[in-house]
Amino acid sequence: MGHRLSKIYTRTGDAGTTGLGDGNRVSKNSLRIHTLGEVDEVNALVGLMLTEELPEAVGTLLTGVQHDLFDLGGEICIPGMQMITNRQVEALEEALDGFNEPLPPLKDFILPGGTRAAALAHLARTVCRRAERTLVALAAEEPVNDAPRQYLNRLSDLLFVLGRVLNRAGGRGDVLWQKGRNA
Repeated sequence: MGHRLSKIYTRTGDAGTTGLGDGNRVSKNSLRIHTLGEVDEVNALVGLMLTEELPEAVGTLLTGVQHDLFDLGGEICIPGMQMITNRQVEALEEALDGFNEPLPPLKDFILPGGTRAAALAHLARTVCRRAERTLVALAAEEPVNDAPRQYLNRLSDLLFVLGRVLNRAGGRGDVLWQKGRNA
């Protein structure tokens, strides 16, 4: 790959449109661009998580997730392209099973919090759910492959589990919801 970003501003988006990877221009307010932005936001939050002190296995996993999310963004940016496959979905499922297995079963709802790393995992989870909802809305209007939706669904589950894992790694337990605590 050459020097593709030698000039950061191009002025081509000044009129409210942006270019897709296939060369077509669309409104910056299009559902496709909203979806792309949501995925980008998840990726940025995963990057923020990676600035924390994390168990090595979590850091390695999240670095791979960032690359997958960039691929997912590429797939959204180029209509008809397929970059996320069932293999990436299955890899998340394997990671999810591995990280969840040693955790005690949940008997109560938990609140997002505990350690900073765990809170960031929960924040990334909520944004991932929003990205998934936006992708579902896009799929209702335009053809979208199934694997990206499945990937985001598994990733949000994984981020939930990582919140629990990171609390334990930080010497904390789950922050349990107490129904009617302030009633």
